[in-house]
Amino acid sequence: MKKQSNLSRLMGYAGGHRYFTYASWVLAALSALIALVPFWYIWKIIKEVLDTAPDFSRATGLVHNGVMAVIFAIVSFLAYICALMCSHLAAFRVATNLRLAVTEHIAKLPLGFVDSFGSGKLRKIISDSTGATETFLAHQLPDKYAAIATPLGLLVLLFAFDWRLGLLSLAPVFLGFVIMSAMTGKRMEEKMRQYNNALATMSGEAVEYVRGIPVVKTFGQSVFSFRKFKGTIDEYEKWVVAYTKNLRVPMMFYTAAINGVFAFLIAGALIFTRDGVTNEFLLNLLFYIIITPVISLTLTKIMYMSENNMIVADALSRIDSVLDAEPMSESSSPAHPADSSVELSDVHFSYDGKKDVIRGVSMKIEAGQTVAFVGPSGGGKSTLASLITRLFDVQSGSIKIGGVDVRDIEKTELMDTVSFVFQNSKLIKASILDNVKMGKPDATEEEVLAALKTAQCMDIIEKFPQGVNTVIGSGGVYLSGGEQQRIAIARAALKNAPVLILDEATAFADPDNEAKVQAAFGELAKGKTVIMIAHRLSTVANADCIYVIEDGKVAESGRRDELCAAGGLFAKMWTDYMASVEWKVAKEANGND
Repeated sequence: MKKQSNLSRLMGYAGGHRYFTYASWVLAALSALIALVPFWYIWKIIKEVLDTAPDFSRATGLVHNGVMAVIFAIVSFLAYICALMCSHLAAFRVATNLRLAVTEHIAKLPLGFVDSFGSGKLRKIISDSTGATETFLAHQLPDKYAAIATPLGLLVLLFAFDWRLGLLSLAPVFLGFVIMSAMTGKRMEEKMRQYNNALATMSGEAVEYVRGIPVVKTFGQSVFSFRKFKGTIDEYEKWVVAYTKNLRVPMMFYTAAINGVFAFLIAGALIFTRDGVTNEFLLNLLFYIIITPVISLTLTKIMYMSENNMIVADALSRIDSVLDAEPMSESSSPAHPADSSVELSDVHFSYDGKKDVIRGVSMKIEAGQTVAFVGPSGGGKSTLASLITRLFDVQSGSIKIGGVDVRDIEKTELMDTVSFVFQNSKLIKASILDNVKMGKPDATEEEVLAALKTAQCMDIIEKFPQGVNTVIGSGGVYLSGGEQQRIAIARAALKNAPVLILDEATAFADPDNEAKVQAAFGELAKGKTVIMIAHRLSTVANADCIYVIEDGKVAESGRRDELCAAGGLFAKMWTDYMASVEWKVAKEANGND
């Protein structure tokens, strides 16, 4: 099957606006051809001047020819403006539809796609890559058709007066095309792709470096932290230099060729006038000298057209990297969970398709139970929670909620079934009311206030004059980590899903806030199936079952007393944790003395 061209693909996103694109091509070509007509009148003006010299009073047609040259120049300009208006209408529609297509496809992907792909990279694709297609359609494509039409009109003009001078004018054109092919081939396309990749990597590292400056300055690690950023700069420099070196020599010859038209004409004039100079030849020579800048300009446009084609091809390939990602499968006959029980059967999962981070995990969590995932960092606790909420899909095995495979539950119903309180609370720059209502968009203010009360948030609301209408992150209103966590809990309380997952939800809470967060959890967890992920073992001490996750497997499971008595990994973790608590208490006691 023949591969669809980039232009054809873009026209597919234009819809009915594709006709505006076609109109822009016609108008741009007409504009280019009409722009050549003034040169005809300029030739007539020069001819009349030469024919009537030295008695210029006989030159009666100068004003008419001058006015006609101006009129055609204005008509050409207006036609080009109309071409740009049409191309912009189509370009805006294509860019809009492309952005919609990408964002709609992202919505169909596993919920963890953004984290794995990179939010910065994704933003660059949605913004910059679609923007490149918009620029191509709005400006560069009309110029392309103008650049195609101009040589056709020039061929008529160049051979209409003196075919010998016409051939001499075209010689640099053919030479320029030969040189241009060396600058726009597959090899240069690959180098441009590598250059753009290096640029994207450097930009990403620059953002991360700027974000980390406070930490860098605090710990005096500026040299070491800069090393990674410096590495991306060096990599970018390498591809810039390579790209420039490959273009340097061809570009030098290309510039010499397109600007050498005068040299060809002068050399030809010296040969053709060995037997004397006629007014007719002088007239034609002046005309060709005047029109040759159009040839140079047209060649330059054609060269940049080739570069623009490579840029839009690279942009579409980046967009395809998102569009080609496999969407989350949807069952043709969705089922409904019978209850809030959660069952994992021989679950295997890998982020890269090579190394399993979850290896054969099986467990059964009864409806209404509170269980905990503990274990060393990187063991797979958060990954397991992500799989239950279908942030990612398992490679093998199954995860069931209420006896139904999560892949067979409609996405909206699955989201209504499971609430997730993240370690790093996701609050947006909006009012507290709007942040909480994300859990239930159609909730009333009274319902929101009830959820905030459940989440122990009333002290937060009362300290702001605007109450629940206070905008977070605006006007100096900022919340502590623990306060943000309680707002996130209020959101989960409003959603009131039967399955609740708490991922290190007290990680950033201070002692006072932690007590309030724990109280909020107590209210929120009533009547729900709760899965807790925690490093603070005191928060999971009363769990119905504790699963110790190590190296992607369940190392041991049971209640706290059972695990402590077994003398395994949990017993060691508990001993270490209690020792740290005693050390902290002793330190505080000494500080109070």
